[in-house]
Amino acid sequence: LKLVCFVISVLIFCEFLVYYVVIFQCRWPEVKGGAHMGEKETSTSVLKAMILADTHLLGEIKGHWLDKLRREWQMERSFQTALWLLQPDIVFILGDVFDEGKWSSPQAWADDVGRFRKMFKHPVSTELVVIVGNHDIGFHYEMTTYKVNRFEKIFNFTSGKLITRKGINFVLVNSVAMEGDGCAVCRTSEAKLVALSHKLNCSQQKPNHSNKRCSDVEKLPASEPILLQHYPLYRKSDAECSGEDSAPPEEKNIPFKEKYDVLSQEASQKLIWWFHPRLILSGHTHSACEVLHAGKIPEISVPSFSWRNRNNPSFIMGSITPTDFSLQKCFLPYEGRVFTIYCAAGALLVILILAHFQLLTPPFYFAQHLISKHKA
Repeated sequence: LKLVCFVISVLIFCEFLVYYVVIFQCRWPEVKGGAHMGEKETSTSVLKAMILADTHLLGEIKGHWLDKLRREWQMERSFQTALWLLQPDIVFILGDVFDEGKWSSPQAWADDVGRFRKMFKHPVSTELVVIVGNHDIGFHYEMTTYKVNRFEKIFNFTSGKLITRKGINFVLVNSVAMEGDGCAVCRTSEAKLVALSHKLNCSQQKPNHSNKRCSDVEKLPASEPILLQHYPLYRKSDAECSGEDSAPPEEKNIPFKEKYDVLSQEASQKLIWWFHPRLILSGHTHSACEVLHAGKIPEISVPSFSWRNRNNPSFIMGSITPTDFSLQKCFLPYEGRVFTIYCAAGALLVILILAHFQLLTPPFYFAQHLISKHKA
């Protein structure tokens, strides 16, 4: 009975409690203006946003059932624990929700969506916003209108969509459609982004500024937007990235391929010109990175949320106001440490079993045997 209780206790800790122990240590960052605001005013004006990326839910083709079971349990427990402990206002998933969305059949797609909804279920008080990634609809050469519409129908996503919460503007970009070759999906996506850019630029002009082009435009909050997309903006490589969850040293100097690893230089420049964002959040590389564009616009590449892609997954916690923001990273349990606990518990279990069946020679008798042998 004691051995059974020991095994159950180890399982409960490693598969359930460890997520509470680790995520409990995470705290929402304070925005600079927060110290001058009252507690009630701060809670109502600051938006608590949780940002994660690249969950890569395994499909029926490449996903082994045991790997799928393990990874999805880890992500579900991490997400549900974070929701319960941190209570964010909004959660953003920056693409590649599925691993095989680019080629999954209608039935496989429905099964994957059902598992996603179970894993990432959330209370009414928390909003979930999902961005499209290349594994959801395919790279540009695989992308079709059918796949895009299928994703948009489930997640209510459109490229060039604006979400405004507490006076903060978030622009959702289908970065797979930023190919610039004039394809049907690309043209539609860029047209929406241009129209949205016009609205935002008109809204940021001063009231006394006379501009006929803005006279009939619907006014939005004057806050500079935050861009949310899957592909990062153009950068040569991850050579300048640092931190424990950045790319491995052997991968940092590998040049990025435009329109595959990152957006093209042209598409990146377009997005900066159109929106003049104050922050860009992206995924895709599965590793962390922070870069400055045009010397002043920060971009944060969010690491993968799945242990299948890295040993130390994490997510971003953001406290955001219309004029400022503050970000903090929250690491999930290291898989290597969980395995270490299992190995140590397994070794202890073997010792206890041997001792229980008196198969383990007590140290006293072992020493006595050596002494008597020496005397003889």
